[in-house]
Amino acid sequence: MTVPRRGTRPGIPVGYGPAPARYVGGRPHLSPQRARVLDHLRLEPAAVTAEETATRLALHANTARTHLAALVELGLATRGQAPAVSRGRPAWSYRAAERQPEPDVRVGDCAGLATALAAQISRTSTDPAREALAAGRAWGRSLVDGEPVGTPAQARRRVVELFDRLGFAPETRRRSTTVRLLRCPLLDAARANPDVVCNVHLGIAREALAALGGDPVPSSLEAFAEPGACRLNLGLRSQKARSATERTSRP
Repeated sequence: MTVPRRGTRPGIPVGYGPAPARYVGGRPHLSPQRARVLDHLRLEPAAVTAEETATRLALHANTARTHLAALVELGLATRGQAPAVSRGRPAWSYRAAERQPEPDVRVGDCAGLATALAAQISRTSTDPAREALAAGRAWGRSLVDGEPVGTPAQARRRVVELFDRLGFAPETRRRSTTVRLLRCPLLDAARANPDVVCNVHLGIAREALAALGGDPVPSSLEAFAEPGACRLNLGLRSQKARSATERTSRP
């Protein structure tokens, strides 16, 4: 696993990594794209225009305006006029509302427990990353039922579905083995102890792949890899690498 050289301990760059997991209750339902726009506003230190939002999120400007207007109507964002930079009417600018709906208390309780456990492992273990990976693999075994699904590609799809159920909001692209994890159900714990929490998540992915008939060895997790996401790589080893492993594993 690749953990950030700069984290909350010692310093994750501002805006890098996923957003918190979606609230269980107390928040209006948002489409994935509208939730992504809201997350963008929450990560920005200053108000942004619809054009800036569209550029950052690779959206059409009119689509960005529609989402921003809807967020304002829902009370999740505020709108004001940006300073004029040329002749004509100043553009509207948007920022996330200061008071957001509170998360379901169950989310906070689980996150608090995870933070405490991760801190304890980090303090007492001689190899926190290895123990966390083993814990994640045990958790992954409990989450996957049934026999191998068939092809490695089918196994990867099932793992993506599993991470979706766990609240990571995975984003995939056709024919790509890299999955962007847009949310993290244990974000505060991961920021405080990425060597523990992120390796638990990697262990889940590896064990689920193995149980479903995929190849867990080349999988990796780049924690806080980019603005708005971690990257989970479920790629395949080359045929040459697989053959070498098979030769060394024969009795």
